[in-house]
Order: sequence, then C-alpha cells, then structure tokens
Amino acid sequence: MSDQPWTITSIRDALGTPALAQRFLAEINRAPAYELLAVFAKWERIAKDVVAAIDRGRGIAAAEACGDEPSGHWVDATDRVLTDAERIRTRGAA
Repeated sequence: MSDQPWTITSIRDALGTPALAQRFLAEINRAPAYELLAVFAKWERIAKDVVAAIDRGRGIAAAEACGDEPSGHWVDATDRVLTDAERIRTRGAA
C-alpha cells in the first residue's frame, strides 16, 4: 500500500481472499462504537502483514526467475518434518 491512510475498503482489498474480507467486514460491522478503533487496528495490522508477505513472495519469485538465491535466512526443516511424519504414521496424530 502507498502512503495513503488505511480505510475499511483498503483493508478489505488487501486481505486477498473473499472469506477473510468477509470476516473483517462482519467484525467491523458488529463492533460496538467503543471497540471500533481496536477492531480496525487489529485488521489494519493483519492487512499490513498480508501485503508484506505478498511483497516478500514476489521478491522471492523474481529472484528465482533470474536464477538467484532468495534473500533472507532460510531454515531447512526437511529432517524435522520427515521425523514428525514418521512419528505420526507409527503412533497416530494425537
């Protein structure tokens, strides 16, 4: 998002999925007047996080398209995931 202030419409649009946008609109519409600012601030933070994640994803895709390594610190969790999967297969999920 640019330097424009966040609005209900810009938050709704930034959320990315109709289900999430609908959840936001339902919460903001049902909030009592004294809770409106807190609800708005919560969803503004979520929208900012979504926009930041999209920007990071686009940066990673652009780097990979150029044959570069994506920036940032990456943790290889393959061994942990495989160990957890084997444990779940042998003992059950819960």
